[in-house]
Amino acid sequence: MDVVLGLVLGFVCWFVARYGFGGFYTVGPSERAVLASFGAAPRLGDRSTLHAPVSFPLKPDERERYNYPQVRVIGPGFYWKFPWQTLHRASIATQTVSIGFDPENLAANAGGSVLQAVTKDQLNTGLSGQIRFTLSEDNFYACLFGVKNPTAHVMGYFVSVLRDRIANFEAPADPTEVAAFGQPGISDAGGGVQGISINDLRKNLRDLNERMDEACAAAAARYGIRLDAALITGIDPPFEVDSALAAINTAHNHVSSEISLAQAAADQRIVQSKRAVEIETLNAQAEVEPLLTLAEQLSLLRATGPDAVMAYVRNAKIALYRRAKNVVIGESTGGKL
Repeated sequence: MDVVLGLVLGFVCWFVARYGFGGFYTVGPSERAVLASFGAAPRLGDRSTLHAPVSFPLKPDERERYNYPQVRVIGPGFYWKFPWQTLHRASIATQTVSIGFDPENLAANAGGSVLQAVTKDQLNTGLSGQIRFTLSEDNFYACLFGVKNPTAHVMGYFVSVLRDRIANFEAPADPTEVAAFGQPGISDAGGGVQGISINDLRKNLRDLNERMDEACAAAAARYGIRLDAALITGIDPPFEVDSALAAINTAHNHVSSEISLAQAAADQRIVQSKRAVEIETLNAQAEVEPLLTLAEQLSLLRATGPDAVMAYVRNAKIALYRRAKNVVIGESTGGKL
């Protein structure tokens, strides 16, 4: 009897120590948790991620596939749980990893430092940079229960989108080349050399990063992880084509410089020509204006009487005779001044 009582008391003490005092738990400031009862997470009625802003970037055909329920999330604090409840917690702190990071194979992509991608002109190039991501509080279910390894899924999604962008990337048309040759992508008017995609990528890294942010906006609705920013910092071509690309860059920069100088000289000549036309026009107007005024005055004089014009002519001749040193009188004048 004493043995049975000892076993019962021992079990009670173990149960109290295990599930009484051991049932207390804390959630840190940078953590969030979900408390599941018998393996089921407490849901917020019939609400799903389709009712949250996190699902807005999804395409119409994806909204039904990535429809996760909304669950009750526990914030920072000190709590206690029942024995049949299981705690699932995750960190909401922002994490920064290399774009070549593979959580399932740490040795892949040169130890996670360089990501390989093929450009539009069939060149295998190395990409380096960083990606920042954090847990989406609007889609805790996908991160904790919907996806087995959300970090691996979101990195695979990012890499697939990035490689697709690299393979199909086309640089915006250069206004200088369009104005000079009538079509984009021409760096030599005689040979018609097309632009090299690696050069285009290097010159448009900011545009590429912005496109990646837009394309990965649906990651939170898909896997419960939000991509804060993708920063691609380096694009390294194969060593055997690096010198050729450098030569192409030098030639392209030289041609662009010559085009800019030619356009500047042409613009300057156009401005000078317009100014010369304006000056000649003003000079012509200055010469014509006195004649028009004189004609108007003579018309007024003629209207006053038939002798007014002759009197005006006689007075004008007197002024001219005063300024002249010698006067030649013809026979047709009859010796009259």
